[in-house]
Amino acid sequence: MSPGAELHLRISSDPADLPPLRAQVRDWLQAHRWSDVQAGELVLALDEAVSNVIRHGYGNQGGMPIEVCLLPAVDADGEEGLEVQIRDFGQQVDPAQIRGRDLDDIRPGGLGVHIIRAMMNSLEYRPAPGGGMLAIMRKSRGHTVAAGRCT
Repeated sequence: MSPGAELHLRISSDPADLPPLRAQVRDWLQAHRWSDVQAGELVLALDEAVSNVIRHGYGNQGGMPIEVCLLPAVDADGEEGLEVQIRDFGQQVDPAQIRGRDLDDIRPGGLGVHIIRAMMNSLEYRPAPGGGMLAIMRKSRGHTVAAGRCT
């Protein structure tokens, strides 16, 4: 990825904004030499995180702002990667309270945080200045979780 290659997007908290967001981010990732598998993992993590903002940060209220930034990053080992920042202006919560439900609790939903953590190298939440939350996800080019294919 060339230095300075960044993507800054602002969407609304309307679920209809998710498909164009996914498409635009996937195209950007592919243009910056992320593999189809890595792009799929990144887009899945982003979709889960933004869906959580819509549901939990804004209580499913449409028309509220969500900012998404993709920034080149280098991990502690010097490996090239990506930092994804998702900023909302909704309810501020204690980051320690943001976690997936117990995996032994078998029922639909509640797996977004688990999915994000599986797809990315790291996930951090922090209160944003002026209200809302900031989610920061990082992924190195060497981190892929894709399983083998059934034949």
